Amino acid sequence: MKNLHVNAALVNQHKIPTLHEGMDRGALKEKTDAFEAIIVKMLLDNAMKDDKDIFSAQSDPGNKIYKSMYRDELSKASAGSFGFSEMLFDHLSEKI
Repeated sequence: MKNLHVNAALVNQHKIPTLHEGMDRGALKEKTDAFEAIIVKMLLDNAMKDDKDIFSAQSDPGNKIYKSMYRDELSKASAGSFGFSEMLFDHLSEKI
């Protein structure tokens, strides 16, 4: 497998999983699911950025943090069910 050059700031910001040659299929599946979770989280962040809650004030300092944590957990729970992970796993399992 060729060395993948990825912007370090992007990896740190989104916690993008890294791959290495000789990974077993189970570890590769975990990494592709984690990558799909990042994609879903970015989609949710964009889709719900103007989401207003009628029960809490928008000026509440913890509101943005709570909503971000909620979207993060939602993306992790749904990872592996959108098909990105499976396509990426199939492609990478041929390369590793």
